[in-house]
Order: sequence, then structure tokens, then C-alpha cells
Amino acid sequence: MRLAFYAPLKPPDHAVPSGDRRMGRLLIQAWESAGHEVEIASRLVSRDGEGSAERQREIAGQAAAERDRLRALYGARPAGERPRAWFTYHLYYKAPDWLGPELSRALSIPYLVAEASIAGKRARGPHAAGHAAAVAAVRAASRVFVINPADRECLEPVAASADRLVALPAFLDSAVYAGLAPRRPALRQALAERHGLDPGLPWLLAVGMMRPGDKLASYRMLGQALAGLLDLGWRLLVAGDGPARAEVEASLAPLGAGRLRYLGRLEAQDLARCYAAADLAVWPAVNEAYGMSLLEAQAAGLPVIAGAVGGVASIVADGQSGLLVPPGDVGAFAAATRALIEAPAQRAAMADAALAAAQRDHDIAGAARILDRALAEACRGRRAAG
Repeated sequence: MRLAFYAPLKPPDHAVPSGDRRMGRLLIQAWESAGHEVEIASRLVSRDGEGSAERQREIAGQAAAERDRLRALYGARPAGERPRAWFTYHLYYKAPDWLGPELSRALSIPYLVAEASIAGKRARGPHAAGHAAAVAAVRAASRVFVINPADRECLEPVAASADRLVALPAFLDSAVYAGLAPRRPALRQALAERHGLDPGLPWLLAVGMMRPGDKLASYRMLGQALAGLLDLGWRLLVAGDGPARAEVEASLAPLGAGRLRYLGRLEAQDLARCYAAADLAVWPAVNEAYGMSLLEAQAAGLPVIAGAVGGVASIVADGQSGLLVPPGDVGAFAAATRALIEAPAQRAAMADAALAAAQRDHDIAGAARILDRALAEACRGRRAAG
């Protein structure tokens, strides 16, 4: 079946990497692995981060023109080459879907969304129009795939019916990480030689884009927490880059240059090898939805310490595949990190549990089955409704 795919916040082929772009690409891969043909319907970015009336007028004009373009495009195609369903990934009050609901009605096809969220407090104020559009999209959707379980509470009062909400655990392609855990000694030695690391010390790995806002806040909290652990021997490896690199480096500078290794932005396979070579993933996850890097770490057999925010607990099993601490609690984060640095046997057990959970509960094959089944149900429901 041909699907029209749209991501109003960031197209899946956007030049700037992020967890959002990564999940968009994975969703396309999951649909395709289920036997469907996916086309990116539009690259219109609907984000209005500031609540600007001028920006909203600009987006409205662009959206109207894009709807006209797509209606003409699909109308000119033979019936068999038109989309038979519309799928929108990640919509909320700052980046609502101004395309999918109307075009789905025009084409008489199911409208499906994933990772939608509703913030009731935005019903009034500068983002009121975006909030209303997000609510309308959720109400119009035949199925709403809930990736972050924390979103369910705000979606239930808005969705047309509770059975339209479909749990879709965050996922990845575990094949990318297959076989890395047994190669850990060799991968560790190679990384040690490349960056002048002592393989006998615990390596902590932090992965995150370096940009202002929540990512920078996570780096700052990480620096504060690790500053209380200077009595222990460890090294911090940092994978990521971005416009706030100078601020990130300043926040970590008190740890001492000898403890830090900046790896820069890494391609997926190189990053996977770093996960497999390290001892512990550390990320405060300030305001994260769920944290793709935390899932990637576990898929490579790396236990995690993270803040228990948003949907992180749906990825990291506290006490099994890692440790979760109260959001923003620097002391608790430091204590959890100390505990696992000093407990290599516990880290090893958590590594095994993390790998098993990623393969069992978060693989792309399972996601493809969930998506495919929900799409079939939505199509049957539309046919029954006439």
C-alpha cells in the first residue's frame, strides 16, 4: 500500500541529525519492511517556536499552497498510484499538521499520526491556533500511535475513541548493533588507541546534540554531577556537536581535560561501536520525550543512567538495564553514577539485560507488525463507514 508520509517538525531527510529525524527514518523503514511503499508527501516545516503571529500567517499561507499542490498532484495520478493512507509523525502545538487532516478527507483515506501530544495550557495565548490544530488532528485520526507513554493521558480526552490509541514502543533496527557485544574487547582497544584512553578505567559515554535549551541543560547537569566524582578513576567520552559546543565544553571543563574526550558527531555505525566499547551511558535527559540515544546504548549492550522524565522509563528498566533518578536531581545522578562505577559486576548484568530488552521489546520488526495491523484495521473501519 502506498502511504503519504509527513513530519511537520523536521523532515526525515533534514540535514541536521537529531533523535526526531532518526525516529522519522525508522518509521519509514518499518512501514517499508511491512511491505508498504512510502513517499514523503511534503517537507513543509510548520514549527512556530516563539508564538509569532507573523510566523503563523506565513505558515498558513505556505500550508494552503501546499495543500493545493498536493491535491493537484494526487488528482492527476491514476487511482492506483495515489496514497491510500496518510501518516504524520510528531505533531504538537508548536508544529501542528496543517496538511494531513484536510487532504485525507479529500482523498477519502485513513489519517494516522504518531507521537502526537496535547498541552492543554496552550489552548489560550500565542500558540492557541497551533494547539487547536493539534487537537483537531488527533480527533480526525483513525489511529494515534503512542510512542511516549507519558502522552497517553493528554491524548485520551481528545481522541475520538480510546481504541484509536495504539501503543508503539520506541524502536530501532537491532541489526545495526548485532554482534557488537562479543566484539567489545577489540572495539575497546581500538577506541583506546585512537583517543589515548586507559582501557582499565571505566568509560562513561554521553551522547547528545550540542544545542541551546534542553540539550545544553543536560550537559550542564552532567558536568555538575560528575564534578562530585573526581575521587574516582573514570573518563568521559562525549559524542555530539552543534552550535552550543563552546557552552558544553565550558560546563564540562571543571572535570579536567585529562578526563574528557570529545568524539564529535559520529555516523551511526561508528557511534554503535562507541556504545559497545563504553562501560556506562550517562545522560540527565532534561525534558526528553524518551531519548533515542538511551535506546541505542542498550541495543549495544550498554547500561544507562538517566533522568526519569517523560517516556524514559518505558525504555530504561530501573534497576535492571540501568538506573533512573528524579528529574533534575544532580545529587541523585551523581550517587547512581558512583554506585555503578564501583560495581562492575552489576554493570555487566545490566548490560546483558539491556541488550535482551532492546532485542525483545524495541526492535523494528515488532514495530512493523504493530503499524501494519493498525493500518489494516483503519482501512477496514473506513470501508465499513462507507
